[in-house]
Amino acid sequence: MRLYVIKLNTIHKCVLIGVLALVLCIGIFASRETVAEVFEQKRDLPIYSVECDQKKVSITFDCAWGADDIPDIVNTLKEHNIRATFFFVGHWAEKNPDMVKLIADNGHDIANHSYSHLRMGAIDNNRIRTEILKCDEVLKRITGKKPELFRAPYGDYNNDVVRIARELNEYTIQWNVDSLDWKPGITPEQIKNRVLNNVDNGSIILFHNDTPHTAKILPSIIKGLQDKGFEIVPVSKLIMRENYEINFEGRQIKKK
Repeated sequence: MRLYVIKLNTIHKCVLIGVLALVLCIGIFASRETVAEVFEQKRDLPIYSVECDQKKVSITFDCAWGADDIPDIVNTLKEHNIRATFFFVGHWAEKNPDMVKLIADNGHDIANHSYSHLRMGAIDNNRIRTEILKCDEVLKRITGKKPELFRAPYGDYNNDVVRIARELNEYTIQWNVDSLDWKPGITPEQIKNRVLNNVDNGSIILFHNDTPHTAKILPSIIKGLQDKGFEIVPVSKLIMRENYEINFEGRQIKKK
């Protein structure tokens, strides 16, 4: 029995040595590019902000739940002669076509926020594509235009989400200033301070409709941004369309 155990261990050792030798051979003969791909996969990032010499920022709204405050938001933007960017969930848009039309007729960006408001990073590629396309169809039916901007619900994305949106000719947009206007218990002053204390050239600011404070404090936030010298433009007028790259922070920058 002892002799049998020794032989079995010897066989195991030989197999292990053989496997290690095979791995070593693969490592020797594989190209540097292949090895790099195995150990380092490039992250495909959305646009969080934009390199901008001028003092420009964008205000964005995610529309996924109620719609009662939309007229007030649109009126405030109209009074200040400002264009913003609205990201619509397709199901929301189907329930509120008049609100989508009102926003579009006032010259704001009409953008895609998926159809069902799912976590896009947790679904398969076919569903990702379907979620974007189905929302596109709804918004085009209401406004006559296909969106060119997409934002993943909850900011949840992966390489496939960004790639598929790009294949559908849409820029994936995140944000670098989060108002947290949706957060329970947050005060109007806290929302305002979060925005005005963190904004910079090329910032994309995240708001939501159907919150307790956003529509009410929007005039003071706009005034605060303008007092700081910022021009407020829609995302479609802020982003670059050519000769750019996206750095490790998600900032869209000019190619050197």
